[in-house]
Amino acid sequence: MPAKLAQAAAESLPVQCGPVPVELPGFAIHQYWHPRAHTDAAVRWLRERIAERIAEPPAARGRRRRTPRSFPMTRRLIVALTGASGAVYGVRLLQVLRTVPDVEVHLMVTPAGWMNVEQELGIGRPQVEALAHVVHAVKDVGASVASGSFTTEGMIVAPCSMRTLAAIAHGLSDNLVARAADVVLKERRRLVLMVRETPLNLAHLRNMVAVTEMGGVVFPPVPAFYNRPASVDELVDHTVGRVLDMVGVRQTLAPEWQGMTPRPTAGA
Repeated sequence: MPAKLAQAAAESLPVQCGPVPVELPGFAIHQYWHPRAHTDAAVRWLRERIAERIAEPPAARGRRRRTPRSFPMTRRLIVALTGASGAVYGVRLLQVLRTVPDVEVHLMVTPAGWMNVEQELGIGRPQVEALAHVVHAVKDVGASVASGSFTTEGMIVAPCSMRTLAAIAHGLSDNLVARAADVVLKERRRLVLMVRETPLNLAHLRNMVAVTEMGGVVFPPVPAFYNRPASVDELVDHTVGRVLDMVGVRQTLAPEWQGMTPRPTAGA
């Protein structure tokens, strides 16, 4: 039996442990879970605790209370910027994700997306690509994110053009953005589309319905005013924070709503 198991048994049973007289090949211990539970905070906590327990030497085990060690598990998240107005949402999303230590960002930007980044933000391609861990060419449909075997937390398209929405809704997979989104949907992972267009015609609405029926989340970047934002930056941050909530990434940009503050009554 494995040495760790034998040594643990020897602590409570009248047995002695000795070396095996022949050389044995090693073996790996794996954890398996359903893809739908990959971003679940409770399941992730359980996986980390199991990893701690396996990695811990038998001699260190016991009934005494100890400080758990941290074993970060890298999570992959796909981010795409397309040709709709609102490049600030995608860039701000990348900036925030860059500060999250256990998230690996895979980025792709369409040609129209790069045009909007330059037009709306006045920054260049190198500055945006530096915010991602891996950058994929939009035409590279053979990239890692084009396969369901490449596990990710999901995908955020920020902003999402009506052209990209239509390609995803109809399963075209004619570029890496549409293909990666198709993979996320078929693998039952989280897809968030920050669609940006107004007014909407019937084709737009039907495509949104189709994506929603397939399990995607249509998330127009509609600003919220209940938190009384004082600047455009605060409006953007709140929306980005809510999007991060959708993919299970902890954030402080959009705190949980704690209810309205009671107004003081007259004469109080």
